[in-house]
Order: sequence, then C-alpha cells, then structure tokens
Amino acid sequence: MASVESSRVSPSCSARSAEEGEDFIPSKLGTKEYWDDAYRRELQTYKDIGDVGEIWFGEGSMNRVIKWMEKQSIPENAAILDIGTGNGVFLVELAKHGFTNLTGIDYSSASIELTRNILEEEGLISIKVQEQDFLNLTADLKDFDVCIDKGTFDAITLNPEGRDVAKLQYVTSLRAVLKPQGQFVITSCNWTREQLLQIFSPGFELLQELPTPCFQFSGVTGNSVTALVFKRLS
Repeated sequence: MASVESSRVSPSCSARSAEEGEDFIPSKLGTKEYWDDAYRRELQTYKDIGDVGEIWFGEGSMNRVIKWMEKQSIPENAAILDIGTGNGVFLVELAKHGFTNLTGIDYSSASIELTRNILEEEGLISIKVQEQDFLNLTADLKDFDVCIDKGTFDAITLNPEGRDVAKLQYVTSLRAVLKPQGQFVITSCNWTREQLLQIFSPGFELLQELPTPCFQFSGVTGNSVTALVFKRLS
C-alpha cells in the first residue's frame, strides 16, 4: 500500500475550476455502471492475488480522520457509518484503532462482496456491511454518531444526470442517518471548502477543517483535497 497521499488520489477526482463557484464537467465516474465494473475487477484481482485495491486519497486520508476521532475522544462503541465503503479498508483501519460499532454501505454489489472477503480475511466478521444506495436508503439505517465520506460525494456529483437533485438528496439522506449533534467528516477533491459549506449549510454547522497536503505552483500555494467536519443541527 502506498503511504504517500498524492500517490493514491481518488479516481472520482476532477480538475477544479478556476472559478470558485463553477462546476466541473460530469463524467462516467459518477455512474453506478462504472463502479460496478471497477469493483468486479478489484474483486477478481483480490481473489487472484490478494490485492485489496485502491485506497482513495491514500493512507494519510484515513490516518487524518482517525487522528481527529481520537483527539475528540469519540467513544469506541460510537455508531460509525462509512458512506461508500468501496473495498472496506477504512473499516479495517477503524477496527484496528479500537472502534467496534462499524457499518459500511455501498451501492455496488461487487464492492460489498469484496469488503466481506477482506473483513473475513482480517477476522472482522462483526462489522456490518450492506448494499445500499445512499440516495435511496432503507428506513432502518439511522442513529449514527459519526458518518464518514471519503470520495463518495465526489463520485455522486459527477453523475451526468440529475446532479443538483443528487446533492439535495445526499444532504437529506445524511440528516436521516445521523443523530442530532452527530458529526460528519467529508474528504473531497472536487469541492472547495466554500462550496461544501454552501451545500451542507442547511441543517449542518462547520466544526473544523482538517489539515491536508498543500501544493505550490508558480508561487501560489493551495490544497488539492478538502477535509471538513460538520455537526448535524437539531
């Protein structure tokens, strides 16, 4: 596994616009078909050679969130939801750091099969994984203390069809699964801090911006990844 964050950028990343409020170009990376195909390939690779696949945004992105959780003294039995769990590697890392009440969801059946294979190999069969579309959840998925998104919102909002509706539905679903005063941690490479504040301002309050790697180009310093912590308001 790569430990350098820049070497494992989320495949759902799109070049940010020079205009702060301008959207990026839609892509097939926002479609379920793309991710079904991608995770079928990763599942076969795992079965063939045991490679778990990509770590979106690199190991540093997982460590950043876990470090924040530990600093905030998030209880080990806090109900934690990994939105768009992919290969489930983040669930494994959370479990290794002592968190015991973990759930991962993904709308790709191949992703869920891959995650279950990896969790079984790690002896973590108590972790719950479900095939669910975050924009069309079942009513029993609720009451989480912490929700984590590492690239899923990026992928959803790359869909060529119904992006504006998808953004609104994402916020609605987030309110449905997260307890009042619960915390939401999002890592994005497509949306700036200001854009995310605008999207999640209805019903959520910004608690903290987590530090992310900087880049320099032509004397200008910036961040290619944004990581924010929100609190759900009552």
